[in-house]
Amino acid sequence: MGRMIKNLGLYLVLIVVMVSLVNNFMTPATSVIESHQLTYSEFMNALEAGRVDSASVQDEVIKGRLKDGKQYVVNVIEPGNIAAEAAKKGVKVEIEPPEKASWWMSLISSLLPTLLIIGIWLFFIYNMQGGGGRVMSFGKSKAKLFLDNRPKVTFQDVAGCDEAKEELQEVILFLKDPSKFQSLGAKVPKGVLMLGSPGTGKTLLARAAAGEADVPFFSVSGSDFVEMFVGVGASRVRDLFEQARKYQPCLIFVDEMDAVGRQRGAGLGGGHDEREQTLNQLLVELDGFDDSTGIILIAATNRPDILDPALLRPGRFDRQIVVDRPDVKGREEILKVHSKDKKLCEDVNLGVIARRTPGLVGADLANLINEAALLATRRGNPCIAMEDIEEGIDRVIAGPERKSRLISEKEKRIIAFHEVGHSLVAKHLPGSDPVHKISIIPRGHAALGYTLQLPEEDRFLMSRKDMLGRISILLAGRAAEEIIFGDVTSGAANDLDRASRTARQMVMELGMSERLGLVKHGRKHEEVFLGRDIAAEDRNYSDEIAYAIDQEVKQIIDDCHKKALEILRENEEMLSHIAEVLLDREVLDGVEFQKLVDGEELPPKEEKTSEAGDSGETSEAAEGDDSAEVAEKSGSPRADESGETEGEGGVCPETGEDFPDPEGEKGGFIA
Repeated sequence: MGRMIKNLGLYLVLIVVMVSLVNNFMTPATSVIESHQLTYSEFMNALEAGRVDSASVQDEVIKGRLKDGKQYVVNVIEPGNIAAEAAKKGVKVEIEPPEKASWWMSLISSLLPTLLIIGIWLFFIYNMQGGGGRVMSFGKSKAKLFLDNRPKVTFQDVAGCDEAKEELQEVILFLKDPSKFQSLGAKVPKGVLMLGSPGTGKTLLARAAAGEADVPFFSVSGSDFVEMFVGVGASRVRDLFEQARKYQPCLIFVDEMDAVGRQRGAGLGGGHDEREQTLNQLLVELDGFDDSTGIILIAATNRPDILDPALLRPGRFDRQIVVDRPDVKGREEILKVHSKDKKLCEDVNLGVIARRTPGLVGADLANLINEAALLATRRGNPCIAMEDIEEGIDRVIAGPERKSRLISEKEKRIIAFHEVGHSLVAKHLPGSDPVHKISIIPRGHAALGYTLQLPEEDRFLMSRKDMLGRISILLAGRAAEEIIFGDVTSGAANDLDRASRTARQMVMELGMSERLGLVKHGRKHEEVFLGRDIAAEDRNYSDEIAYAIDQEVKQIIDDCHKKALEILRENEEMLSHIAEVLLDREVLDGVEFQKLVDGEELPPKEEKTSEAGDSGETSEAAEGDDSAEVAEKSGSPRADESGETEGEGGVCPETGEDFPDPEGEKGGFIA
């Protein structure tokens, strides 16, 4: 920005100097002899008195000499009449023609505005392109070239994706020793596409590949190819591969491939569309007539469903590597990588933490360890304790505690019974995940309380019984309100939404309805350029089937609601006792909850010192009634407007359809 202001100032100074010079040359030169300025009256009196010796008329100015030898100048309106009268009185009168500017001065005066406009346009283009001799370098590639300054990351710094590392290591070995593979007739893959959810480590893997490979490395983002000028992206693709051919064998890494590889024919433009021209050029470079084998393209994307089919075929991206969410073993290895430079206390067990964080990806685990380190520093601990990491997990899953929010005793009591209702139904339903924590402390932007269940092992499938149990757990909070208070609140809005979506998915997509059978009803009709889940569903069933679907969904919801009511009525005394304990303690962990279910008494509550900067001052009045805040109880910072949280489901790389969600939310099932 400073350089731009400096250049602009320089241009302004040059413009001022040029204008001054032009004005100087175009202004008539003044006489060296000093002339006396006369008024019109003084001149006419001198003329009548016969004191004027000579007069020279030019335009509306009369100059001359008086008889006493003084030079004079006077401005008049109609010099012709005065000149005639002066001639009659014997004055030497001379009529001079008007001064004309030279031809080159006329040329400058006519061209100067045009030159100024062109100069200003070039100035802005110069600065838009970064300056420094790049005024007309629109089509040059923006890729960064790494030679001796390659990233220091290696495969030792990447964990939780052993299969992906193995696939990439094979490519790197080919670059280092191609003869070993060529002896068997093997060819190097021209392209490697890494697919996976955000945060799984695709970019980190590419950096590790660059650190391991002893070849030049080009790094560029897919958005760097797209500009407002048509044809610039294609030119940059050509320039990138021309540079790569000079350094082959080499690696090219394109991050966010979906920015340039989006499916053709789905946009608003035609064949002249900038994005499509860029993609066409990329397709040619990957598999054109040039059979160069020394360039390997590595690309990463989390949207494989919107990529063009021509880009994904063998011969262009020969190898597609899925970088999936890590399992429990992978999470433990990731935690070891991110905690190797952290000072952990002896009570920290990374294996236990890995089991308590299902669904979290590498970026989440790195954030978790960092949050724990910040908490330990805030509390003045000499090392990171297990308590700090537990709080870090809660922060990543549900957001930071909001102790400053003042909730009335009546609403706090409703929230407590609501959450204990979730927990008791989860405890008494066979096959459900164990309860890990119950809290009525507000967290994040919406959660007034939450119940967290953690699976004992990683799961990838869900049975009909499991899904019905999950719906019953979601409806248990509303059921507890009905039993204890005889009324219901808006606190179950998010529970009802998630339960309804689960039931509808069972009926329409998973074939779990006896009445409708093994038929999938409805098909998502999505235009790629609009993004997923924006276009309306393609309804491929009749009105009678739609009515039957609604009836089946309602039947599932009603049956699960009755099941939750039945369990809570049988354990109403336990429900009240645990809720009173939760009101006193505000948080119960899984062990304490189990003791209360078994009829045991808990030891007295330990007073904890408040964290600096965590609670702040208590507000004097409760915030206004906000039904949306009470409604959304998912407790996840990743919740969208409906409160839905990201889960293990994700997107199928082949079809682009949503997988069924086997684990619910990241970090476990939150109700």
